[in-house]
Amino acid sequence: MKQLHYFFTLLVPFFFFCLSAKAQTIQYIMPEETTQHEGTWIQWPHNYLYGPWYREDVSPTFVSMTDALQTGEKVYIIAYDITELTFIQSQLDNANVPLTNIEFFIQETDDVWSRDNGPMFVYDLDDKLAILDWGFNGWGEDTPYEKCDVIPEKVSQEMDIPRIDLSSVVLEGGAIEHDGHGTMFATRSSVTHPSRNPNLTEAQIEDTLTTYMGITNFIWLDGIYGYDITDQHIDGFLKFANDSTIITMNADDLYYWYVSQQEINTIYNATNTDGDPYNVIFLPLTQNNVVTTYGSNLGYKGSYCNYYIGNEVVLVPTYNDPNDGVAIDILQGIHPNRTVLGIDVRNLYAYGGMIHCITQQQPVELNVTNASEAAGSIHKLFQNSPNPFSDFTTIAFDVEGNSALSLDVYNLLGQKIKRLRPDPTAKQVVLQASDFATGVYIYSLRVDGKVVASRKMIVE
Repeated sequence: MKQLHYFFTLLVPFFFFCLSAKAQTIQYIMPEETTQHEGTWIQWPHNYLYGPWYREDVSPTFVSMTDALQTGEKVYIIAYDITELTFIQSQLDNANVPLTNIEFFIQETDDVWSRDNGPMFVYDLDDKLAILDWGFNGWGEDTPYEKCDVIPEKVSQEMDIPRIDLSSVVLEGGAIEHDGHGTMFATRSSVTHPSRNPNLTEAQIEDTLTTYMGITNFIWLDGIYGYDITDQHIDGFLKFANDSTIITMNADDLYYWYVSQQEINTIYNATNTDGDPYNVIFLPLTQNNVVTTYGSNLGYKGSYCNYYIGNEVVLVPTYNDPNDGVAIDILQGIHPNRTVLGIDVRNLYAYGGMIHCITQQQPVELNVTNASEAAGSIHKLFQNSPNPFSDFTTIAFDVEGNSALSLDVYNLLGQKIKRLRPDPTAKQVVLQASDFATGVYIYSLRVDGKVVASRKMIVE
C-alpha cells in the first residue's frame, strides 16, 4: 500500500486537489535515498584548504567508498583540477578500483561535503529530474564556501539537467532528513537560524520546502547553534532507513549528543503524513573516543547514524571500535537486500563529518532512457508493453554485439526485486510479475555490468 500511496503522490498530479491546501503548492518531489540511483556525487579531497597531508589522510576513505559504490551505480567524482584528477586516478588504480563506472568532472571546490553544497535532485510532476540549487554559505560563513556554492550550477550544465535557482534560501543537505513521502526532520539551529536565513520566517522556509521538495509534515527540533560547525545537523543522530523506519540513538546516547529530553520525545513519538508512528531503531555510539590513524585522540565518540544507502551497498562509518560490528549487524538486518560495509572515517571525522556528509545521490530518470541512449547509444531499452499490466509484460531491447546482458527490476525503495538474463539475440524478454505488489517499478538494462538505460513500469 505504501508503494501505491507513493504512486498517487508522485505520478498523478490531478489527485493533489484532495491533499491539504498547503500541499497544493507541490511542484517537485525529492525521493528518499533508497530510491534507485543513477549514481553518487562526491568531491575528492585536496590540500588547498587544510594544507599538506589532508588529502593523504582522508583519501583512503574516498577510495574505499568509490570501490564499494561503483559495482552498483555510477560514481561522479569532482576533482579540483587536472593535477588532482591524475592523483585520484592513481589512487584508484593502486587500489585496483575499475574506472568503468566512474565519471570525472574538473571543478574547483573548497571542501568535500557534497551532501551540504552539492546538487539536490528532485522529480517534477512529469517525473523529469531537476536540480535544486540552494544557497550555501559555509554553515553560516564559518569556512570558505564560494567555490562549493557553484557546484550545483556546474553539475546542471555538465549533465544537462534543469536547475532551479533557490539561492535566496540557504539549506544544507545534511540539515534535513526526509522519508520521501512528505515528512521531514530538521534542527532550527541549522536551517532557520539568522546565520542561514535572517530574512525568512520559518513559515516561508516551509512553504519553499513544500513547493520544491514535497514536504508537508515538518518535525522541527530546536538544536544547538554553535554545537559544531554544522550547528547540530540532523543527519549526525537521525536517519530514515526507509519510509517507515527511523534510525537514531537511545536516550542516553542522544543526551551525549546534546539532544534535549523534549526533542527525544519528539523523535520517538513522530508520525508520518498519515498519522502513523514510525518504527524507531537504535544504533549505538562508539564504545570509545575516536582516535585517528595517526594517533590523535579526538576526545569524543562517533555516530553510526550518518550512513549512506547505495543501490547495492550500505556504507557505514566505522572507527576501529568494538561497536563497529554491532552497528553493521543491526543495519544488515534493516537493509537485507543490500550488503552493509564499514568505511573507516577516523581521519575524516577529525574534520567534522562522516559518510553521509560526503555523498549526494542522483536518482534515475523515471520515464525516459538515459542520456547515452538519447544521444544515440548502440544499446537501447524500450518501454514495456503492456504498461500498466497485472501479470505479464514484454520488455524489448536492442544490444550491439555479444555482450553480457541483464535486466534488473527495482521497487521505488531501490530494492532489487528480480534479475533476468535474456539472450541478447532474442531482442525481448517476458517478465512475469503476478507476485509483485501494486505500484511503480524501475527496470534497468545492464550491458557488461554497466547500466545503460532505465525505464518505469506500473503494476496494477
